Amino acid sequence: MEMIIDVVLDAVIDSLKILPFLFVTYLIMEYLEHKTSEFTSSIVEKTEYLGPLWGGLIGIFPQCGFSAAASNFYAGRVITLGTLIAIYLSTSDEMVPLFISEHVPLPVLIKILALKALIGIIAGFIIDFVVHAYHKAKNRSANDPIRIEALCEKEHCHCEDEEHEGLIGIVRSAFVHTIHIFLFVLIFTLILGFVIELIGEENLAVLLKTSPVISHILAGLVGLIPNCAASVIITELYLDEMITLGTMMSGLLVSAGIGLLVLFRVNDDKRENFNIAVLLFFVGTIVGLLLDGFKIVL
Repeated sequence: MEMIIDVVLDAVIDSLKILPFLFVTYLIMEYLEHKTSEFTSSIVEKTEYLGPLWGGLIGIFPQCGFSAAASNFYAGRVITLGTLIAIYLSTSDEMVPLFISEHVPLPVLIKILALKALIGIIAGFIIDFVVHAYHKAKNRSANDPIRIEALCEKEHCHCEDEEHEGLIGIVRSAFVHTIHIFLFVLIFTLILGFVIELIGEENLAVLLKTSPVISHILAGLVGLIPNCAASVIITELYLDEMITLGTMMSGLLVSAGIGLLVLFRVNDDKRENFNIAVLLFFVGTIVGLLLDGFKIVL
């Protein structure tokens, strides 16, 4: 019974943490949809090339809500794929509070955060460049039209109805979106929490201490778990000097909080979502392997 209570409490707390971010995100998206669709399109077209820079910098703040917000913005095509990946890669989640609680020297923490941000920014710019080059070779525009209204249709919030126009309509629609995603995240987080309890965090830790290459791959797979427990396990193993910096980075770069979970909920193209998850895993584990290969320590 104690285990059940702990899992439920952790799931509720983790889900509640993203509520403010979700609500603000949907308020912004609803306002863009209701008031400034044409203006927003032009702004996005002018600033999208700097998206990975802002995404990498924003992502280092220790809040998984940013990755959830990014997933919504990408589903609405407000940001590019490169910006989304930059935020996912730089998202810190539980690493920062754990480092602080263990009294890790501030310069070391800053270096790791800067490294995650730099990796996210570089990867984001490369991805956007490749996407633009691909579309250019196919003689088509790489700029997908903003499609926030598709999210409204998916969530059945009726934000397109005339009686729901205005500030009250915007707030109401944002609230409906937020509650839908919150419940989805809560249910899935509960399921994951029980699965992790059944497997055992100790068993996951043992798997991460195998051979160097396998440990990077396993760290990346653990990072894909859309739950705070993933980053906690990986960070604790690093703090206990049981895994290398590169192995930790493999897991934490892939770990995007509940960002991927929200992406699979709000973005209808499931194949695209799967490809994004694979891309995130590939970039994170390769970078981790390179860091250990060059024997980089902080």
